[in-house]
Parts: sequence; structure tokens; C-alpha cells
Amino acid sequence: MTQLAELKQYTTIVADTGDFQSIKAFAPQDATTNPSLILKAVQKDEYRPIMERVAREHAGKSVDAIVDHLLVAFGIEILKVIPGRVSTETDARLSFDTQGSIEKGRELIRLYEAAGIPRERVLIKIASTWEGIRAAEVLEKEGIHCNLTLLFSLPQAVACAEARVKLISPFVGRIYDWYKKSSGTDYTGADDPGVQSVKRIYTYYRKFGYDTEVMGASFRNTSQIVELAGCDLLTISPELLQKLAESDAPLARKLSPEQAQAAQIERLDLDEKRFRFLLNEDAMATEKLAEGIRAFCADAVKLDGLIAALAK
Repeated sequence: MTQLAELKQYTTIVADTGDFQSIKAFAPQDATTNPSLILKAVQKDEYRPIMERVAREHAGKSVDAIVDHLLVAFGIEILKVIPGRVSTETDARLSFDTQGSIEKGRELIRLYEAAGIPRERVLIKIASTWEGIRAAEVLEKEGIHCNLTLLFSLPQAVACAEARVKLISPFVGRIYDWYKKSSGTDYTGADDPGVQSVKRIYTYYRKFGYDTEVMGASFRNTSQIVELAGCDLLTISPELLQKLAESDAPLARKLSPEQAQAAQIERLDLDEKRFRFLLNEDAMATEKLAEGIRAFCADAVKLDGLIAALAK
């Protein structure tokens, strides 16, 4: 049995791509997208026609509105080849705008439902800022499920769980990148700080009975994935899915609710002031959150530029 096949016994596999062909090849349950992945996809010959069609069909609308239609168009195509859910990201420029994020989430769901896609098959991705978490809390009460992304710390995860968010995406690889750069150490296996962060969050959730799903994200190598076997979900790039599919090395379950229940940990009490203080105290989480928002904003601007050029 391949590592990918074994992993599927313990964990729901999610494709981290906007490439439909890759999604078909690995038969994941769900798929996630973000501004960077969509920007990458629409620059490929096989996907550019989707962007051109959307721009043509919605000519006369604002660039912002056309981009919303483009994101949903990709989501609809992805849902044709997976049995589960697709994650569609809100504009990263709304990361500190609670009301703006709420309105964007509602609009994306409106577009999906107008196309005949039930909201249960869509997760709205929002950055794990205090404002983003508050937006997700409102959307969840309306039956619009959310995927809180750019998550790098336990306080962010706890705030999401207490807001009854459906799913979180802690970023393993970006945490690893920060610690590798700051310490000069090339971490492997269970010593990887990104792996440890996700294990800590998973253990906390299962220990205290939260329903929020944990989906490890942003992997740099298959070792990180193997160490998180048993996590609720893992979203993995096509390149790493291929490596798992080609390997028959042993893979054992590393995370389980039973292990989490036995852990000796204390609850973390949070309000806005404590959340902001603890996040600020964590240099890695503060820097990677800011860096991630800036990067997604930059790609959103590039995507806007492509749409604007077509809409002339």
C-alpha cells in the first residue's frame, strides 16, 4: 500500500491547488484554493479561457465583482471532480475589516447558490486575525461555514474554536521556514516546529471537546505530512501528493482523540486584549501572519490587473 493510500485511512486528504487535472489524478475528498493558486492557474493556457469567459460574461461590472465570479467559477469546476467541499478565499485586503469580510463571504455564497451549489459544499477562507475570526463567527451562525487560514499559533486556534468556526488551517511549512531561518537548524520529523504546532492544536481541540476541524496546511516535505497522520484533514500540494503516491514506506497514525484525551494541558482563557497580547508575544506568528496577508494582497492586486486588462 502506498503512503497516500495509508494516510487516507486516518486523515481526510485535501488537494491544495487550483489545477483541476491534478485534483482528478489524486482523488482527494476536498480542495482548497487561495489568491496565489488562482493567479497561478489562470496564467496557464488550459485555464486562461475560464478567466476570459468570466470577464466577457460579466463585462461592465467592477473588477472586484468579476474576481468574485472568477473565484466561484474555479470552485464550481473543482466541485465537479471532488465529492466534498471547496475552500474559496475572501480578499486578503479585508483581513482587518470584520463587516467587509462578512459581506464578502455572503456574496461568495450567494454566487455559489445561484449556480446551484449548496453552501454545505463551500468553505469561506478568512485570515485568522481577531477581525477575521469575528466575521467567521457571524457567518457560521448564518450557516456559512468558514476555513480560518494563515493560522500560526494556539491563541488563534483557540479563538477560532470558541467562535465555533468549522475548520482551521494551521500552516506547518511557514512555521518551519521561520524557525529554520532564525535558528539555522533544518528540523526533521517530530522535531519540526510546524508539526509540533499542529499537534498542540489538535490535542487541545480533542482534549476539550471542540468540534472545529484541524487541517494541517503549507507543507514543505512528506516528513511533515507523515508526522501528522491522524489529523482531521491535511491539504497537500500535487507535488507532495505525487511523492506520497510513489512511496511504499511504512506510515503509522501519529494523532488520535484517545492520545489527546490523556494529555495534561490547561485551558487558555481569551478575550480580545489577551488574544492580541499573546499573538504579539509570538514573534513567529506575528511576522508570518503579516507576511502572509501581504503576499495574498499582492497576488490579489495582480489578479485584479489581469481582469482589468480583459475588461477594457
